[in-house]
Amino acid sequence: MIINQANLANMYVALNTIFNAAFEGAPSFHEQIAMVVPSSGRANDYTFMLQFPMLQEWIGDRQIKNLAASSFQIVNKDYEATVEVDRNDIEDDQLGIYNPIVAELGRAAKQHPDLLVAKLLADGFTNTCYDGKPFFAVDHPVGAGVQSNFGGGSATAWYLLDTTRAIRPFIFQRRSKPQLVRQDRPDEEQVFMRRKFRYGVDYRGAAGYGLWQLSYASKQTLNAANYAAARTAMMALKNEAGVPLGIRPSVLVVPPSLETQAKEILQAEMVLADPVSGGTKTNIWRGTADLLVVPWLE
Repeated sequence: MIINQANLANMYVALNTIFNAAFEGAPSFHEQIAMVVPSSGRANDYTFMLQFPMLQEWIGDRQIKNLAASSFQIVNKDYEATVEVDRNDIEDDQLGIYNPIVAELGRAAKQHPDLLVAKLLADGFTNTCYDGKPFFAVDHPVGAGVQSNFGGGSATAWYLLDTTRAIRPFIFQRRSKPQLVRQDRPDEEQVFMRRKFRYGVDYRGAAGYGLWQLSYASKQTLNAANYAAARTAMMALKNEAGVPLGIRPSVLVVPPSLETQAKEILQAEMVLADPVSGGTKTNIWRGTADLLVVPWLE
């Protein structure tokens, strides 16, 4: 191929087509458990989310909740990945060897929010949320008391989420969509000095914690009894007035090492009735939540 601006432009169009096809076709889970929110500036303010909207009898004046003392912002960050194409490969019509690399850029761009949300889960035992407590904690302040969304334990962590509402346990904030960009002018310095054309992907966004009440973590052994206890604990959560929040656990999130145990709880029709005497019984927890296996939680 003759290296000129017209041919380089055509090459970019071809690479961009490969990138977009891989991006659209890549599997991704973050929209299943995170609220995807558009952003038009440096940061978004989510103070409005800090109270569950619940109706009450209207007696006298409206009861207005003051959130002025609260602050809940997520600041956008920049993300990128860049590859180089050797000029000799372009001259020798060897661009096919770069197609899989560009396709991987598309896949990585689609799944990067998944990584960010998975990290929120894994770090939720130490990273704080809007109330100053770790996202998974036993002492979230609610009214005059405290409530818990952490089941304790020291084994591999697993998570139970309520994703049935418009508000989700996590937030993915999108400032700009990933796009393939280029530095491919023949007179670029890196082309002159090292025969390298550059192609990359970048976007702006961020991930952050939503409402802790919609997420529960446990490091107890994942079995039917502890799964049932987690569901009960979530559904028992109340607001400041002591009214149940109506939590509905809907997704069980596990790392690959707990996939077998999770499938036994959520998908098996029959389970062992007694480990000593044997026999089977109907699995009452079958279908009570969707299963999400996240590789980045190991």
